[in-house]
Amino acid sequence: MIELTIDGAKVRAEEGMTVLEAARTQGIVIPTLCHFDGLSPYGVCRVCVVEVVKGKRSSLEASCTLPASEGLVIRTGSPRVQRARKVVMELLLSTSPKSKLLQDMAANMGVTKVRFQQKDRDCILCGLCVRYCEQQMQSGGLGFVGRGVSRRVGTAFDEMPEECRNCGGCEWVCPVCEQACRADDLIDGLCGGCLNAVPVESCPICTECSQSVGAEGHRTFR
Repeated sequence: MIELTIDGAKVRAEEGMTVLEAARTQGIVIPTLCHFDGLSPYGVCRVCVVEVVKGKRSSLEASCTLPASEGLVIRTGSPRVQRARKVVMELLLSTSPKSKLLQDMAANMGVTKVRFQQKDRDCILCGLCVRYCEQQMQSGGLGFVGRGVSRRVGTAFDEMPEECRNCGGCEWVCPVCEQACRADDLIDGLCGGCLNAVPVESCPICTECSQSVGAEGHRTFR
């Protein structure tokens, strides 16, 4: 067993564990996209970045590929980490703005606007479908095609591979396949479908009735 510090608490982890796995054993939530239990870590989405403290300096590293080591000091929710995750979510949303999962994660992180040019590609190149096809289904029918900005997920010669079992696992594991309920009515790149359109104030004479009070009196905003 090794001992490291996560968010000020001493955590014991087994040899071979990653920082993400060690944090989860303690109930510490670190958001992920390209990570999936049972698949090899990839570390490409960068949503799971944490701050690694080394003396007076620190660096941001992907927790899903960072091995847990003796004496490691980790911050999972520092201001620097939160700012980095917000920027990452903006970048991801600029390529797949219609994804329900990305929109939900962005809302949870407090992202209020996507500042990057939007090019809807319906893919964030997380590689989940490729790894699922190869490692879980033992098929290998999917892979990455092209380089740089032309990189995409595809099949050899864009033809249906013989290895494909039509299991649908690639679609099931994909984080962008499910569209947001207001995917066609985005504002600044964000859905906002689950946000209240009217500001809600707490009742000054609260009886814990689960209602709200506003300009029109005591009522529930829907």
